[in-house]
Amino acid sequence: METIDEPSDRGILYLIPSPLGDNAPMEVLPLTVRKVIENIDHFIVENEKDARRFIKRICPKKDQGGLHLYPLNKFTPIEEILTYLEPTIEGISMGVISDAGCPGIADPGAEIVKMAHRKNVTVQPLVGPTSILLALMSSGLNGQNFAFNGYLPIDKLKRKKEIKSLEKKSFDYNQSQLFIETPYRNDQLFSDLLKTLDRNTEICIACDLSLPTEYIKTHTVKEWEKLKISLHKRPAIFIISKDPLSE
Repeated sequence: METIDEPSDRGILYLIPSPLGDNAPMEVLPLTVRKVIENIDHFIVENEKDARRFIKRICPKKDQGGLHLYPLNKFTPIEEILTYLEPTIEGISMGVISDAGCPGIADPGAEIVKMAHRKNVTVQPLVGPTSILLALMSSGLNGQNFAFNGYLPIDKLKRKKEIKSLEKKSFDYNQSQLFIETPYRNDQLFSDLLKTLDRNTEICIACDLSLPTEYIKTHTVKEWEKLKISLHKRPAIFIISKDPLSE
């Protein structure tokens, strides 16, 4: 029986970040990522085509025919997922690659990482971009106390109720509230925020992070009402904050 302190002779599960857009990977990733990809051939991925393209851009000379890719998305049967870490049990290291950003953060990779811990497989995260933290650190809003809320409801009434609830949480706990939307619905969400939030509540919009078209601004609702921006089909993070001191 394995103990919590027993050294493992199993493979390592590397959490491999990827760029947030179509810029050159090595502009935003450290050399460690390239070294790891060069040395392993087993990858758990969201999308096989995108993963192969990413690996080829990082390591052009790597033999694509020798890759073993394990799809991990909402269509993957749980029976398959439960077998994915078998190579690590045999001492073979594997990598988890997200479509964009860091595995396990707003990403299905978290389930694989949980499995790895249960199987006494060493998990090693690699440094890379994550839109959530990049947005927060550049927002000027509270980075000591914050919450990521994923997607808001699509239904208008439910979404308005959720927006008001997040604004109240921000006020009650002095807590920045982060959320995202499918890029083609960004403009509608932004419009709903302006119609629903208090005019003194601050909104940060951070889109196209790490790309040449990067846009990051924080304004109050009444200040945003004077501006015209288009967020259509641009990956974005929204942050709202209602400062108790503003009352």
